[in-house]
Parts: sequence; structure tokens; C-alpha cells
Amino acid sequence: MKKVVKFGGSSLASAKQFKKVGEIIRGEKSRRFVVPSAPGKRNDKDEKVTDLLYQCYDGAADGKSYKKILEKIKERYMEIIDGLDINLNLDHEFVTIEENFLKKAGRDYAASRGEYLNGMVMAEYLGYEFIDAAEVIFFDADGNFNAELTNKELSERLEHVERAVIPGFYGAKEDGTIKTFSRGGSDITGSIVAKAIHADMYENWTDVSGFLVADPRIIKNPEVIETITYRELRELAYMGASVLHEDAIFPVRKEGIPINIRNTNKPDDKGTLIVESTCRKPHYTITGIAGKKGFCSINIEKAMMNAEVGFGRKVLEVFEKYGISFEHMPSGIDTMTVFVHQSEFEDYEQSVIAGIHRAVEPDFLEMESDLALVAVVGRGMKATRGTAGRIFSALAHSRVNVKMIDQGSSELNIIIGVKNADFEEAIKAIYDIFITTEV
Repeated sequence: MKKVVKFGGSSLASAKQFKKVGEIIRGEKSRRFVVPSAPGKRNDKDEKVTDLLYQCYDGAADGKSYKKILEKIKERYMEIIDGLDINLNLDHEFVTIEENFLKKAGRDYAASRGEYLNGMVMAEYLGYEFIDAAEVIFFDADGNFNAELTNKELSERLEHVERAVIPGFYGAKEDGTIKTFSRGGSDITGSIVAKAIHADMYENWTDVSGFLVADPRIIKNPEVIETITYRELRELAYMGASVLHEDAIFPVRKEGIPINIRNTNKPDDKGTLIVESTCRKPHYTITGIAGKKGFCSINIEKAMMNAEVGFGRKVLEVFEKYGISFEHMPSGIDTMTVFVHQSEFEDYEQSVIAGIHRAVEPDFLEMESDLALVAVVGRGMKATRGTAGRIFSALAHSRVNVKMIDQGSSELNIIIGVKNADFEEAIKAIYDIFITTEV
């Protein structure tokens, strides 16, 4: 059995955390390929090494003071190395990094050094082979990830390697220039490595015990989702739920490799298993609740709208003209409502309204602002009668007025529109009716 294990910044913030990680990796022989992030915060007042590297690079590149920050970064790594009692000297690496900072090697190069150095520490600590991600993960000249070349090179490189550490977050362009993924990109590296070695499992270790049914800032101690499908995850992630980098899903999904989200500080917790499909019956009717504030709606009414061919296209072309994407578009026989991000819409609202009047000549047009969208997601909803009824009943009981409802044809999710002020109360009401009462 082969597993790829990725550890986030909080899991590698100190020597104490490193030791926990070492125990986890050594606890199973199948954990053969390790993808580390840069050291994260040790406490609320601490700074992430990646942020320090950005500060240091900006100072060096602008000809300003940077030495103190560089020393601070060195101290972080020395503290980890001393705490692990390993024989590793990074002085030469820091000389090279300083030279490249002064040569203005780029902010991507600067940011990547956190993972690079942590990878070296991890490899020395575990006794694994260190493989620089710049040698096996590739981007084209425009900075786009080259999946085909990466998979070929990485597969060949790892074919005869028993155990290795590959730093997360970065790779290199054809000319050798370092290029990073977006923040949180170590998740993507782990997924790429898992695909290349045809792993049986991709374990993503972080500081939470998996995906939670709802936002813990709104619901106190929400339940953990045991098993979630990629489709459910996409729906929840789109509406703001985040534990895993969204792009990390695609490489392993194509290969049918499951992802297990685990907690470094609670390694006995099963975490959340992310799969393509499953026969496992969900514990609750719903899998998760997520949402976002800050939407507005544009309600268009016109008699016989449904008989007018191209009506919807003409309306959406007006939004497209001003670079505004729509979120949802519930409609009736003579009505059509478009939900958009309020921040994107406000600067162009009068131009869009005028454009809609010119394009379709509506009988009536009305806008409403300060709205929130709540997504209730779950594969169990399809086989359960009365799900929407229970949602409305719970919201009515909590005196939350529903502004919109939109259910996808897959019956995987129901989107509810409410006022921003009712957002938290709506999530509490839905959680209570589907989770608290079903426990």
C-alpha cells in the first residue's frame, strides 16, 4: 500500500509539532511520500515563515533593511533543527537565498524557500530522500501548470524511490524560474504526487479533524463529516467552506484516489474521507451547510417572457458586458431574478439596469441588496422526502424570511437566499433541524 501524506504549516510550526508528524509517518509503513508546507504560526501572535520571506525579499529587492528578518527566519529553522537533534546545517542554503534575494529572483522564489528548507529538515529527520519540487513539477513559460510533463517526470523519478520528501507549493518554469501555486498550494502538490505514484490514499494532515458540517464560528462544536463525495465537496467549497485547496481535488479525482483529511494533533480521529462515489449511507440527511454574504438580486418582470426566445441570453449578455458573473438565476413564467456579488455590481448598477431596459424592455425591474446565500448539500436528500419542507419549517420557526430558493436537478443541493442579517440564524436553524434533532 502506498500513501502520500501532506502536512500543513501549523503541523510543522515547531520541533514539538515535527515530532508529532514523525510519529504519524513512522506509525504506518505505507506513508512513503511526504509533502511538507513551510512552518506556520506557533501561536496567535506569531508569524508564518512564508510571510517573513515575503517581507525579507521585498526589503532586499528594494535596497532596504532586511538582515533582521533574515536572522528571524534562520532562528525559526535552527530552533526546529536543535529541537529535533539532527545533524543539518542550512548556512549554505541561506547564503544562496540571500544572494538570490539581492539579485531579485522574484517573490515566487522567496515564498517557495519556506517549503524548500522545511523539506530538507523533514528529509533529514525521517531519513528519506529529498527531491526538490523544482526538478519534478513544471509550469509553462506563461506560468500555467504543465500537468502532463509533471506527471511523466514525477512518475519516472519516483518509480524506484522507496521513500521521499517533496516540498509543497512550488515548481519551476522551463527556464528554471521558480513558480508557486496560489496560497495553500501544498495541497495541490500532494495531489499531484499521489496521482504520479498511483497512491492508494492521499492523507492531508492539518489542524482540524476533517470537514465540519457547518462553520464553527457560527455553530459551536459542529459534527465532523465522515464521508463526502467530490461533488458535495465542490458545492460546499464554492459556497465558502474551506479546508482543502479547491484545485487539489482534480488530479486525484481523475485517478479515483480517495483523500483523507486528518488532524495532526488528534491522530486517532478518523477525519473526513473524500471519495468519487460511495455506497455508505450518510449519517444525516444533509452532508453540510455553507454560505456567503454580500449578494444582491435584480428581479425582472415581463408578461409572456417565457414565449420570448432568447430573453435570458439577452439579459445575461448585459451582465457579461460589464464583467459581472451571476451566481443563481431562479425564474417563473413572467419573472426572472439574477443574483450577483454586490461588490462587483455596485459600480455598474445603473449601466446594467439601463442595458436590461434596452435589451428586453421589462414591465418592471427591482433590486434588493444585502442578501446572503446558504447552500444545504447532501447526497442523502435525494432519497429523503420532505427535505425542503423541513428547511422552510425550521427557518419559519426562527423567523427567517426566505427571499429565494433554487434546487439543482441533481437534488444534491438546495440554495436559499436570506437577508445578510438573518444569515447566521438561518444556518443555526438548518443545523438544528437536520443534525441536532437527528443525533
